[in-house]
Amino acid sequence: QVQLVESGGGLVQAGGSLRLSCAASGSVFSINAMGWYRQAPGKQRELVATITSGGYTTYADSVKGRFTIARDNAKNTVYLQMNSLKPEDTAVYYCYARGYAFVDWGQGTQVTVSS
Repeated sequence: QVQLVESGGGLVQAGGSLRLSCAASGSVFSINAMGWYRQAPGKQRELVATITSGGYTTYADSVKGRFTIARDNAKNTVYLQMNSLKPEDTAVYYCYARGYAFVDWGQGTQVTVSS
């Protein structure tokens, strides 16, 4: 099991920036990939970005060029730098960690972008 603690959400104006953090603890050696999903009211959960243990990154088309996922292995922490935020980025953002036989989730952090 992996425990995930997120931080960094909040309220920002359109065009602004936020950085989300996700700190992992527990069986971190078993993690193959970490990343972020988001869920807006009335919408399905959407995969935003992923970074593998090998450093490979993927992004949703809607955030490419604006969001950057990165990790600090020494701190077992993954970051999501979000720039040029838009009102449609408003959602609860969930960190996840994936291993061979599990997926664990953080509690979620609210990001609200005002127009």
